[in-house]
Amino acid sequence: MHLYKTRSGIVLSDQQQYYHLPITDWDELVNQDDLYTVLRQYTTQNTPSDEYQQWAETDLLAPIGRQEVWASGVTYLRSRDARMEESKKSGGDNFYDRVYDAERPELFFKSTAERVVGPGDAVRIRADSTWNVPEPELTLFMTSSGAIVGYTCGNDMSSRSIEGENPLYLPQAKTYDGSAALGPCLYVPESPIAPDSQIQLDILRAGQPVFSNRIAINQMKRQHNELVSFLFRECSFPNGCYLMTGTGIVPPDDFTLASQDEVRITIDGIGTLTNRVA
Repeated sequence: MHLYKTRSGIVLSDQQQYYHLPITDWDELVNQDDLYTVLRQYTTQNTPSDEYQQWAETDLLAPIGRQEVWASGVTYLRSRDARMEESKKSGGDNFYDRVYDAERPELFFKSTAERVVGPGDAVRIRADSTWNVPEPELTLFMTSSGAIVGYTCGNDMSSRSIEGENPLYLPQAKTYDGSAALGPCLYVPESPIAPDSQIQLDILRAGQPVFSNRIAINQMKRQHNELVSFLFRECSFPNGCYLMTGTGIVPPDDFTLASQDEVRITIDGIGTLTNRVA
């Protein structure tokens, strides 16, 4: 099932049938460990909308309320290699090699809800960065108890020139206005997402493709529950939390985003998140 946050309210989609939910509090709705059961019960007790008009992309909002967004790093081999290469000059390349094999994962704060953009909105590249890329990531949604109940597409915008200058600059490279995008929905399945689900990244410039690649989420070195367990060790999340799980798709070193590029992130079962670069 898919939960959409729209300008006119919350919409539940189930097998091409749509329900306009009477609930207006997104946080109260999603922060339930039995969220799938709650939504399934609603579909069995209510009639779908007789007249449903497909919303325009401008009607969709990011599927977030008061949740924080966190992120994981170096969870795919390709990400480790890219981070090592970009940090060679600063002498920080071995940090990424070591964290890839370490027991403790790399976790960092990514965004407040206010800085997150939704489908069709503009992501940003920093004015003081010369090398910028999107990072397509399966993003987990956990309730306040740490239960994984949903998934969405995430774009972890990254300033590689800043991070490569010094690993201690990671917060500046990762956290700024418009650096995180989520959507198009919150996917709430009965069981965990299939391990062979594919993440697809497409970047278009002036309507023409300039980069495309895909990877299966089972290429991650770390398990989802492992990442969540470290995140929840000393942090509490009263409204639940989002966690981007890292990227296995990194454009070549001679590529950088440009203003008006279009970034499309598609994940099997979830849908496509589309954003342009401001």
